[in-house]
Amino acid sequence: MSSTVRGSVSMIPGEEFRDDVRNRLPPDVLAPLTELSALRSTLAVLQTFVAIAAVLALAIKLWSIPAALIAIVLIAPLQHALFILAHDAAHYRLYRTRWLNDAVGRLVGTLGGIPMCVYRVTHRLHHNHLYGAQDPDIALHGGYPRGKAYLIGKLVKDLAGLTAWKTYAYFFGAPALNTDTNTAQRPLDDTSPQLRQAARRDRWVVLGFHAGMPIVAFATGWGLYYVVLWMLPLVTGLQVILRLRAVCEHGALTDFSSPLTAARTNTPTGWQRYFLFPHHVNYHIEHHLYPAVPHYNLPALHAALEAHGMLRDAEVHTLSETLPRIFADARAT
Repeated sequence: MSSTVRGSVSMIPGEEFRDDVRNRLPPDVLAPLTELSALRSTLAVLQTFVAIAAVLALAIKLWSIPAALIAIVLIAPLQHALFILAHDAAHYRLYRTRWLNDAVGRLVGTLGGIPMCVYRVTHRLHHNHLYGAQDPDIALHGGYPRGKAYLIGKLVKDLAGLTAWKTYAYFFGAPALNTDTNTAQRPLDDTSPQLRQAARRDRWVVLGFHAGMPIVAFATGWGLYYVVLWMLPLVTGLQVILRLRAVCEHGALTDFSSPLTAARTNTPTGWQRYFLFPHHVNYHIEHHLYPAVPHYNLPALHAALEAHGMLRDAEVHTLSETLPRIFADARAT
């Protein structure tokens, strides 16, 4: 079974090739990397919350238009960091204790408007059917390169807040239409009753939180701060980051016969890591190969794959190498 994405070559659903590649890494090397550390997960969560609190506190203390603008630029990547933690929780990779994993995952997801339990169901399709007809993310990253003007136009719309509703429709369980198959996935219609119930409950919690928070904020005199410093980054800067990271991970690829080349690992500098790749999310080949590895062990997994020669022909690039690829003219591929 195969499908095509506009402007690209034939693509194979991920589940048809992944196991053969995964078996190349010895089990005794992989097993320790899948071990969960409650301490490291907690530190990652606390680090993100402390950074958010520090930026918000400084912006409020120095309240002015320049301070607010700087804070918006700094807060959006930290909201993205919360999303990455929710992503780990969706894979059950934060804590071994299931209720704790889901409680923390739902908390960090809710703050960003993401029902983690819904995302868990949707994201499963992306892993199981990478670049296939059922991949719910194709509408976001498929068909690149599409030309510099196309991607810039999309990012400008993201920054203007015009696409946020599509993002949150996706996170609430309604992925965008795959224009090549003329189908839109409804992940909650094809999952276990337990996961479906948890997802629907999580949606109501997130909706209730974001309906109630503005009321509470304005009633307590913090309304302006809440809207400018939290809601505005959510619907503007965060949207830019989510799109650009997704395209950097899966856009402008030409070989879909292996997960080593159907995803891209980016090696960022420090500031690139802050703005685009928090919590080691840049190791995307590694994550698709072994989703059981928590984010803090991905660098070690990358080193292990290199040591076993598995990344020799893989899509591993610096961000400065990736950007010209995804912004290239559509006719170049």
